[in-house]
Amino acid sequence: MPSADVLPPPARRSFRDPAGTVHRYPDRIVREVYSPFVKDLEDFLATGTARKAIEERRLVRSVRQLPLSKNLWEHDVIPFASFPYEWPPEMLHAAASLTLDLAEASLNDGFGLKDATPYNVLFRGSRPVFVDVLSFERRDPLDSTWMAYAQFVRTFLLPLMAQRYFDLPLDRLLMGQRDGIEPETMYRWAGLWRRLTPPFLNLVALPKWLGSRRNGDVYRGKPAASPEQSRFVLSGLLRQCRRQLNSLAPAAAKESTWSGYLDHKSLYSEAQLAQKEAFVREALDLARPQSVLDVGANEGRFSLLAARKGAAVVTIDSDPAVTGTLWRTASQENLDILPLVVDLTRPTPAVGWRNQECPSFLERAQGKFDLVMMLAVVHHVLVTERIPLEDLLELADDLSRGYVLIEFVAPPDTMFQRIVRGRDELYSHISPAWFEAAALSRFELVRSQRINGLSRWLYLFRRRHATS
Repeated sequence: MPSADVLPPPARRSFRDPAGTVHRYPDRIVREVYSPFVKDLEDFLATGTARKAIEERRLVRSVRQLPLSKNLWEHDVIPFASFPYEWPPEMLHAAASLTLDLAEASLNDGFGLKDATPYNVLFRGSRPVFVDVLSFERRDPLDSTWMAYAQFVRTFLLPLMAQRYFDLPLDRLLMGQRDGIEPETMYRWAGLWRRLTPPFLNLVALPKWLGSRRNGDVYRGKPAASPEQSRFVLSGLLRQCRRQLNSLAPAAAKESTWSGYLDHKSLYSEAQLAQKEAFVREALDLARPQSVLDVGANEGRFSLLAARKGAAVVTIDSDPAVTGTLWRTASQENLDILPLVVDLTRPTPAVGWRNQECPSFLERAQGKFDLVMMLAVVHHVLVTERIPLEDLLELADDLSRGYVLIEFVAPPDTMFQRIVRGRDELYSHISPAWFEAAALSRFELVRSQRINGLSRWLYLFRRRHATS
């Protein structure tokens, strides 16, 4: 093991991998590799699979640091870390596909994946990136067992199955269960007919029925007769995983309360929506943000504007359907947009050992963005969630290091009336003047505009202590 003075104390570190430790600093990721595992890592990074994946930005770049005796590798920093319980199903599916791509490609180089968990993957914008280079280990040429198969099923396939067939959101499935869902759990959820039909039969029922007989023997495979036979068996298993994954792909046009909102469910006319869009464009031109947080992004109309102007955008919305739709669009256009299923009023907490393995969303987001956009969301926070305006503005100030773009909706607005549900007297004090007074105690007003014909105002503010 490296001596204690190899690295300064990190902001955070990982500890679950027996082959090494990841030290996380505010602007650096350094991996300490224990001596018995150095040769495998060096050999893997020299393979054609690794070089090609790094060039395509699908595997994190890893550079050995001097002095070589310290066994340290530095990785590229992924701009915004996210976790599987914050992803829409489309992103979990993409992470699974990348995992299989690398498992299949590395097989021909004599390497295999010793684990297959979505925690090995982060997203650089809309693109998945495999970040755990120590997951690759040299294979015994005669071993035809993929030790990570059951983990791949538990952490990728069964959560996708539960979401697809039972409409269970991934945060409920994965936040409290790091190692995914057991087949026995899915077996209890499925009725008799489902247990006997694909994909439940192979992924749920058979493992349940055979589980008590197998004990640990499933992890002690019989050696193959030749390396060629071993590769053939493993390749067949990976192809089977691919077919199972494809059968569980999220539906492309899933409807929800908020899907298609700006297209046909909102109160904006075409001219009013164009006016709002023009204001956002002008705000982006004034602020020139490199990084943007879009709160309540819906299907991302304004996130797309920001990304097409060159900003790296993180979007949050509590609706997995609209978040998945935005991911599809961003992925197809290769835009730097990371869509997450996060409710700002109940943001992702810190989880893991001593609440330190996976930091909270607010910890990751604080002071991270040049521009924070809160469009058509403030009235929901004030009325539905009853969060005081001062608290919301304080949070916006914490998240931004430059500008805040807010749409204020007054009580006469139709949507405001819909969510008030007849309790108008509780919100009689809300007005543009009230909102402006609260905002100007913390921000400088850059510009504002009322949307014609609506009780809605757009404001671009600059933090009084903005950082360049």
